[in-house]
Amino acid sequence: MNRCIVSRQLYSYVASQFLRIDRHRTSVFFCTHPCQRAVRASGRTISNRLQRWGSDHSPAPPVGKSRYCTQPAEALVVSPSLQDPKENLSQHPAVQRLFKGLIEGQRASLAESITLVESVHRRKRAAAEALLQLVLEHLQQKRVKWKKPSAFRIGLTGPPGAGKSTFIEAFGKFLTDSGHKVAVLAVDPSSSTTGGSLLGDKTRMPELSRDMNAYIRPSPTSGTLGGVNRRTNEAIVLCEGAGYDVILVETVGVGQSEFVVADMVDMFVLLVPPAGGDELQGLKKGIVEVADLVVVNKADGDLLPAARRIQAEYTSALKFVRPRSVVWKPRVIRVSSLTKEGIPKAWDRMTGFRNKTWNSGELDMKRRRQHRVWMWNHIQDSMIKLFRQHPHVQRLIDTMEDRVMRGEITPGAAADALLREFQKSPQTSNPEKIQQDKL
Repeated sequence: MNRCIVSRQLYSYVASQFLRIDRHRTSVFFCTHPCQRAVRASGRTISNRLQRWGSDHSPAPPVGKSRYCTQPAEALVVSPSLQDPKENLSQHPAVQRLFKGLIEGQRASLAESITLVESVHRRKRAAAEALLQLVLEHLQQKRVKWKKPSAFRIGLTGPPGAGKSTFIEAFGKFLTDSGHKVAVLAVDPSSSTTGGSLLGDKTRMPELSRDMNAYIRPSPTSGTLGGVNRRTNEAIVLCEGAGYDVILVETVGVGQSEFVVADMVDMFVLLVPPAGGDELQGLKKGIVEVADLVVVNKADGDLLPAARRIQAEYTSALKFVRPRSVVWKPRVIRVSSLTKEGIPKAWDRMTGFRNKTWNSGELDMKRRRQHRVWMWNHIQDSMIKLFRQHPHVQRLIDTMEDRVMRGEITPGAAADALLREFQKSPQTSNPEKIQQDKL
């Protein structure tokens, strides 16, 4: 019997038996694809081989050597070795498997690794940190050998409708045709109501999605301000470890003050539409003064005169903005993602920025400062979680929220009261115990 077709009730029983049998093993096997059809199909008897697996507890066939669909279990959750936080997880079989797959350039391992670092599960986070440490050591060895960074990180941002995804489609194909391996980390906004994301950036890149030298990973912002995901910085490291030499980080549509992506990339590129305002927009303090390159997109057809005008206005405005680099002054260029005009020129500007900043030592110093920034960002996120999970604070949160909503106390006074309770509690000195108790 080539396909495993079972009824809903029989499949639930068999799956529960497998979970009970293989709970202490490194993997659990499910018949996924055929069994999905079983929900809609009529109930047939299970194959004799599958019945034998469930009856005599014989081991399931290895992954990839059976005609039945198999799916590895999340050994990182059930593994006893992860119970001890002091355990060296870098030698865990699952972590070693992901690391070896990464350095060999396997796309499946890269996707699974990014999913691991995006997890909020405590044990998976510990495994993700061990994996990242292995990747960092591998990248350090490559950097010492080649005397330069293993990848060029480019951040792409701009207002909604500027054509960021369309530009990445044309620009990414140009890079892959030139022999580069391109990774695109696209961040979509999350709903403030449901928390979900559309994750539709991939649909605007049909040609690049089919390119084997390109990897596209859409991720939600998950409520993080600044236009990027809080784990995007770690995903960049994983993409570098997988051998991608050009990494493009596309943010959500941002405004004047949302440019967190500038603290995780080597070059910050701002895309503006032809109708992007006037010269005053370029003079405003904010996202324009941190841009290393301004690209006026959609410079074709009827929009070409408007694109030329906005290019001249931004060029004039940037003369009054103090450059952040000693060796580089921001440029303004026109690009048409439809006709591909200006794409090679944009890459020439980017490579010129990379070479000048690396030779002068600014690029290396910039990455060092970025590591320090993201260390404090992680500390801030962790402190907020510890504050909300503190037992003494939890008893007062509901009361303070009710008093604030009724207007009996100001939000500032309520926050100060909660902070005082957090500071004077003796358990504040042992936050790890609080975290373990919660989990």
